Amino acid sequence: MNEPYATNEQHVTNEPHPWRPTRRRLTDTLLAALAPVAVCSLALGGLTTWVGAGKAGSPARIAVSSGRVFLPYGDSTETAAFFDVSNLGGADDRLVRVTSSATDGEIGLSRHSTAGSGAAYKATVSSAPIPAGGELSMSPHGLDVVLRPKAGWRAGDLVPFTLHFEHSGAIETIAVVVRPSDPAS
Repeated sequence: MNEPYATNEQHVTNEPHPWRPTRRRLTDTLLAALAPVAVCSLALGGLTTWVGAGKAGSPARIAVSSGRVFLPYGDSTETAAFFDVSNLGGADDRLVRVTSSATDGEIGLSRHSTAGSGAAYKATVSSAPIPAGGELSMSPHGLDVVLRPKAGWRAGDLVPFTLHFEHSGAIETIAVVVRPSDPAS
């Protein structure tokens, strides 16, 4: 019984084993993994900064100030009111409507602009955006509130208004009646 034992001879070659990683395969794998890790790290850093600044998920926080309304001049049936609106929150909002119990008829928003030839015109607008962290300052040369005053207004009178916002709801405020020629208007 001199049978030779079966042996598993391995042939020694210079070719790498298919399941054994090479330096090139390791380098390619690490480089392929590096891009998503870098992007995730950058996104996480940005989100951390955003949260730290208090803007993450914070709703619009609207503050209304400096309300003023022009005293009607002569036989004019319309006048304008102006407000400064600040958005201290982290989300955009939109002024969609203005109401007042001290006016006659409809109240609307309008924007005054100049054409290329220098001619001025007024256009009715349905709403006005207030960006997150931004403000809207109404003026006779930009956005204003057009209204018909009730009779008997005098300079210094206080007129109640309610500004309605798309997300923040209604905010009540007052505007002081001023002459259009006053420097503060």
